Amino acid sequence: MTIQQNTTKELLHLYKKLLRSCATYPSKNRRGIYDAIRQEFRENAQLNPEDPVTQKKISVAIKGLSQLQMYDKRVLSGGNEQNPNWQVQLEQNPMPKPDHL
Repeated sequence: MTIQQNTTKELLHLYKKLLRSCATYPSKNRRGIYDAIRQEFRENAQLNPEDPVTQKKISVAIKGLSQLQMYDKRVLSGGNEQNPNWQVQLEQNPMPKPDHL
């Protein structure tokens, strides 16, 4: 397997994790977030993963995944959903604006 194929496989895995985490995210706009994730990945499917601009987009997606997972019961409870002891830590500037805006 080449590096390009391996990276593509990792990005597909990231995409699936984002969609799964979105399904448990507590928001009225859950469907809109889900659709936005799908659209963003479709629009960027042909980009070179080694390009610095694409790398920045990937890092934003990874950060978005960690934010979605902050509200996932399985993640919060350490795998035991019956565990009531969990906490959420919020960042001051979790999603900075891209440089081009």
